[in-house]
Amino acid sequence: MPLRRGWDQHRAAVDRLCSSYAALPDGVPVRLAKPTSNLFRPRARSAAGLDVSGLTGVIDVDPATRTAEVQGMCTYEHLVDATLPHGLIPLVVPQLRTITLGGAVTGLGIESTSFRNGFPHESVLEMDVLTGAGEVVTTRPGDDLFDAFPNSYGSLGYATRLRITLEEVPGHVSLRHLRFDEAGMLAKTLAEVVETGRYDGSAVDAVDGVGFAPDELYLTLARWDDGAVGDDHDEAPPSDYTGNRIFYRSLQQRETDRLTTYDYLWRWDTDWFWCSRAFGAQHPVVRRLWPRRWRRSDVYHRLVRLDQRFGIADRLDRRAGRPQRESVIQDVEVPVDRLPEFLAWFDEQIGMRPVWLCPVVAQRAWPSYPLEPGVTFVNIGFWGTVHVGPEAADAPLNRAIEDKMLELGGHKSLYSEAFYDRDTFDRLYDGPNLARVKAIHDPDDRLTTLYDKAVRRL
Repeated sequence: MPLRRGWDQHRAAVDRLCSSYAALPDGVPVRLAKPTSNLFRPRARSAAGLDVSGLTGVIDVDPATRTAEVQGMCTYEHLVDATLPHGLIPLVVPQLRTITLGGAVTGLGIESTSFRNGFPHESVLEMDVLTGAGEVVTTRPGDDLFDAFPNSYGSLGYATRLRITLEEVPGHVSLRHLRFDEAGMLAKTLAEVVETGRYDGSAVDAVDGVGFAPDELYLTLARWDDGAVGDDHDEAPPSDYTGNRIFYRSLQQRETDRLTTYDYLWRWDTDWFWCSRAFGAQHPVVRRLWPRRWRRSDVYHRLVRLDQRFGIADRLDRRAGRPQRESVIQDVEVPVDRLPEFLAWFDEQIGMRPVWLCPVVAQRAWPSYPLEPGVTFVNIGFWGTVHVGPEAADAPLNRAIEDKMLELGGHKSLYSEAFYDRDTFDRLYDGPNLARVKAIHDPDDRLTTLYDKAVRRL
């Protein structure tokens, strides 16, 4: 059931948050006391945490205006549970259930509707932010704090309330999987779909893709489907990929598909895209024994944290005589016309497949993540490890990816490790403007800077 909050409950929760902030001694790093995280950068441990326990719900959904008032720590799982009964969803719903709305706005969220709707922060009409000065500030598009907030990762404060725009959706989604034998034709087709919003005479409401190999790539075109099974419809019941069947494998097995809207939104969460295979969760025997309620991204994420804490994979590699691993977990954006070049380089230098492909078009300029508005970029997501040997600690592959981004005019998200020098980082993410806005709203430097968070891991 969705977590619903009234306005009185919300105000009481904000008061508790402010009190916990004021109680922190000077010099103590400020962190959120969150039970889950979707970050993949190591960071210094901190015992203190802000009390956000009452900021995890939906305050109000207004079907008439297609808006919702949402608390900053509300997960998209709970947000969708509150909006979908009204036939509404956020304009962009990131792939993983436990990503929070505030996290997707201060970080970067993306999904298959991003070619139409951009990033999650572009549907925010207003938000309240707890700043480094301990004040809750209401900010709107055009304000310095609002405009610098996306991709600031808490370095400018934490969103406590956001008013967002919603869009109407029917109960089902029809899918069409297109196979390509090379990346050039996929990029050309993707650019046309983004420009026209159509393919082969039909509307396209959402699009993403998967590259399994250099000669096996797929685009999945989604269309909102308001038809019901029965009553003049011949469709079979919608597919279910929360059980023994695995969604990403279906792209290779069938040309068309149909899911409920709910299952479409979380199609990637059940197997954490394809990463659940690292835990054996895709083996038929293991899958039958693995409870459905534990087939979700936050469970796999906790298993990764356990491995990092105890070095289980490293111990097994040493025992088997395998080279040391480098973790290569990144999402990068490149212009659509440079996608084939990047994938060719990636196959030669990194050699990791599958990769996720998702187009995004920024609706306006955002200083802290400056993608040119109206230009089609493609997000390429790749998450895994590569055996590189003793130099793994120096992250040679991740550094090479960063260099390639500079060459191609691309960008990379900062939810994972970054290695840029300070000057390059400030140039890419508009460090001077971030510093200016931070000086206004965090004059005593109580919040960690973006560079310290993303690169120095503080």
